[in-house]
Amino acid sequence: MPSLNQQTTPNSGLNLVFFSIPQFFLLQMGTASILLLLTTQNATVKALEALGEASEEIFRGDRLPILNFPDDDEIDNS
Repeated sequence: MPSLNQQTTPNSGLNLVFFSIPQFFLLQMGTASILLLLTTQNATVKALEALGEASEEIFRGDRLPILNFPDDDEIDNS
């Protein structure tokens, strides 16, 4: 007995007033948009991680100048 899913009708797809869009085209467009979203998500995550690491470097203070503080002896003598 054949499955009901294997039978396709000529009117399958999205039927609009003046034209119809076939199911395979809708599937291709949906697949392409999902893949594009996944790729964009991956790039966004990497960019945000790089931005976070860069902000850590700013607040860590490695690039700050070394200040010469007076010794305790110099403060007591004056």
